[in-house]
Parts: sequence; structure tokens; C-alpha cells
Amino acid sequence: MTINHPSQTQSANKIIRIFDTTLRDGEQSPGATLRPEQKIVLARQLAKLGIDVIEPGFPISSPGEFAAVQQISRELQGVEIVGFARAIKGDIDAAVRSTMDAARRRLHLFISSSDIHLDFQLKKSREQVLAIAREMVAYGKQFVDEIEFSPMDASRSGRDFVIEMVEAVIAEGATVINLPDTLGYALPEEYGELFRSVRAGARGGDKVQYSAHCHNDLGLAVANSLAAINAGATQVEVTVNGIGERAGNCSLEELVMAIETRKSAIGAETGIVMSEIYETSRMVSRAMNFPIAYNKPIVGRNAFQHESGIHQDGLLKNRNTYEIMDPEAMGIPRSMIVLGKHSGRHAIKHRLAGYGIELNEEQLLDVYNRFIEKADEMKIVPDDVLVRLASESTDTQHDPYTLVDLQVLAGTQRSRIASVTIRERDSQEERTLTGTGKGPLEAVIHCLQQAIPVTAEFEDLELHSLSTGEDARGEAIVAIVHNNRRYTGTAVHNDIILAAAEAYVSACNQLLMSAQEDAAEELVQKKSS
Repeated sequence: MTINHPSQTQSANKIIRIFDTTLRDGEQSPGATLRPEQKIVLARQLAKLGIDVIEPGFPISSPGEFAAVQQISRELQGVEIVGFARAIKGDIDAAVRSTMDAARRRLHLFISSSDIHLDFQLKKSREQVLAIAREMVAYGKQFVDEIEFSPMDASRSGRDFVIEMVEAVIAEGATVINLPDTLGYALPEEYGELFRSVRAGARGGDKVQYSAHCHNDLGLAVANSLAAINAGATQVEVTVNGIGERAGNCSLEELVMAIETRKSAIGAETGIVMSEIYETSRMVSRAMNFPIAYNKPIVGRNAFQHESGIHQDGLLKNRNTYEIMDPEAMGIPRSMIVLGKHSGRHAIKHRLAGYGIELNEEQLLDVYNRFIEKADEMKIVPDDVLVRLASESTDTQHDPYTLVDLQVLAGTQRSRIASVTIRERDSQEERTLTGTGKGPLEAVIHCLQQAIPVTAEFEDLELHSLSTGEDARGEAIVAIVHNNRRYTGTAVHNDIILAAAEAYVSACNQLLMSAQEDAAEELVQKKSS
């Protein structure tokens, strides 16, 4: 699989290589363990994203890990593959063997450099650690041309000792020097100065490439990585969604979009395929069962959503009023308007127009007044409720289909059985259908797929708790895809199964009403021509 990156084109900006360690350092997050086959799937997506260098695991750690690194090395011939190893011969041997079939490969060696690590973890002197670093880099150089060396905890190490260690490994053949902020301790000005000092102070320091590896314990991983770029680093080590030990690593999507959005100020760019950012984020989140925080920059649910009426009005007139990036360019579905008590009539009118519902001023005011009462109760008013409010105000049923009744039978020893009753708007006919599934949600969706005549792919279901306690309300978000267009339905209810069912019906109704609008518009165009 060969990927041609945009970074291969001519540019006046410095090209920053993106080194992804989601499958190695990211997987070290508690609870984030991946099966070998999951690693392979994610590695393919990372290649599609345009990653320059992939560190797919720690080969010595287990047979499954070794096999995954080996398979990724064989399959992804357009990406440089890294074999990760402690400064130990057994680790190096495993890393070398597992990456043997890669078209381009690198050995990544590390050993601690801070006094606190040397005294309490390694229990070795600086002289002993320096000798090990020299010996292991020389040993690895027998097998590979490219060797990256990391003095672990460099940002908390003595500056002179880091320079001495870097100088020693360069003499033995290291070609990339990584200066990790292992505990996320450094401030941006300190981290940038570390790179300047090492580049200037180590003999041969101007002949190698430099890499930044930052953790996010103080929330400074992206800022520190940008400081390293400003100080001469040409590679940054990142993870998708910023996952990693403790507070995580430098977030791939945050760093890349900071560079992309401010490339003229930073004087740099990457070869990342922007349109694959969102899908990559979702795949990693699902594989690791790690939900993404609502306010996570770039890929969080709220990153491009707005409830304030002032913001919504500005966005509807010109997106750039309150957004500095285009979410659709990153593959993020456009859903910028969130309807809550801070929303205005303009946003409500815009949302209903998407369903083909046009209101006069009197009807809009009535819907708005109903909406405000509902918003105080629900916080966020989902689409199905908004359409229902419009139906009440105009005394017209707008939804093609309405969920009338739902029953689910669950148990430990049998398949889950569901029964749903659906009413069709035009005929007012009610149909009751049954279905089974491994879980109650699957059984319900099977019923609804029989009842509603849409040929759409069920793409995604998200469930969120909106409150706590016995009367907790849950929000369901369902996405379906038809002809490469995504339709998203939302619903809120104390019964999360019912919320998911209503959200699915809402998504299907969107698709059907959108198709009706498209057909009507096409008819008008034909008549006018």
C-alpha cells in the first residue's frame, strides 16, 4: 500500500514529519489495549491519513505485538515503520526482526537521562548509562541505517548531560535525536531552548534530524511541540485524540490543525490528508473504547457547534464570523447549530427549513415560544422534538413516520425481542413489526428497518447520559448514510432504548423529507427550463 503525501510537493514552508505513536505510546493508556488485528486496521487508516512515520508497537512485549508490527511492516510499504526498543539487545533484536520486511524502517532506542530516573529506576550512574547508550546504538547500527535515540525525561535532565549523551550516540550512528518531555513538565520557552542548546552544543548536532515528543500533564503538549518546531525540530511525535499515559501525548489533530491554520506564522506545514482526520479519530476512539470529550479541540462534539443565538446568526451569514477552521475539510459532518435556550428564531427557522418546513412569522413566533419552554426542561432540544413542536403549531404532521409504541423483551438466556408500531403520515396507517437481536437496541433497529422504507446504511449510534440519579435522561444520536450523505437524528428520554429508536426514526424522516425537497426542486428546475 503506497501513499503519496502532499509533503512531496514543492513548498516554501518547512515540512514537519508526523510520527504517530498511537499504537505504541497511545496504547499504554490504562484500558486502551488493542488486539493485533485492530492495530493492523488502524495502521491502514494512519497511512491513509498521510502519516509519515508509524510506531506500531513494542515488539518485545508479546508475541501478538511482534506479529502486529511484522504484518504492518509487510503491508504498509509507503510509510516508514519504527521498531521500538529499550537499550537492551533482546529488545533491539525483536524490533529489528519485526520490521525486517518494511520498505523503510527505523530503530527507536531509549534510555533514561534524568537523575531521578537513574537513581531510583535504573540505579545506575551517568557514566554507566552513557556507556550503555553508546554500546546499544552501535549494536543497532549493524542492522539498520536509521536510528532514533531518545534520552527519556530529557526536559528534567541536566542540560550538559543531555548534550554529552546526544553527542555520544551521534558518534555511534544515531540519525534522529528525540528530546522527550516525558512528564509534560517543560514550559514552551524551556523546551525550545533545550533544542537550541543541544543542536548548538553537541558535536555533530547540526548533522541530524530532531524530533519532539511531548506529554500533556500540564496541558502544554501542543504548545511545547510548536516551540520545538520553532527551535529546529522537523518531526513531532503525536497520538490520535491525544491519548497516552496519564494526561496523554501531543494530540495529532490539534498539532496538525494549528500548523495548517497558522502555517504562514509558523512557517511550516505537514503532509496530513485533512479529510481523514475525523474518521481516524472515531476509529481510534471506538477501538480503544475511549470516548472523546465534548470540548476536545478539532474532533470533540462541541468543537464546531454553537448554541448562542448571536453566534448562530453570525454563522448562518458567514461561517468565518465564529469559526477559524472548516470542519467539513476534516471530514466532520456539518451540524454547527445546537438548539437550546440560548438559540434564536433565526436558527430554529434554519433547522426546520432543512426538513422542508416553512413557517410564516406568526407560526415561527409560536414555535419559538413552545421551544423556549421545552429548552428549559431539556437543555438541548433534539430535532424530533422541534419538528413535533412545528407540527403542533401548524396543526400539520410533518414527519413521514411516527413511532407510536415500542416494547422490548430482554433476558440472559435468549435473544432480545422487540416490537414497534409505526404510523405513516399520509395514510395514517399503523403497522406493528417484530424483530430480534443480540441486544435490545439491535432488535429495535431491525424492527424499524422493516417498517420504514429507506435503503440507508446504519452508520453510528452514540449514547450519552445528560443527568444522574433514578430519573436520569439519556441522549441518543443516530447517523445513517444514503448516497454518501449523512443524516443524523437525536432524541432525549429517560428510556435510552426509546431515545435510540426515536433518533433512528428522526434520521430516516430527515432522509425522506430531504428526498422530497430534492425532487420538488428538480421538478421546478425542469419546468423553468
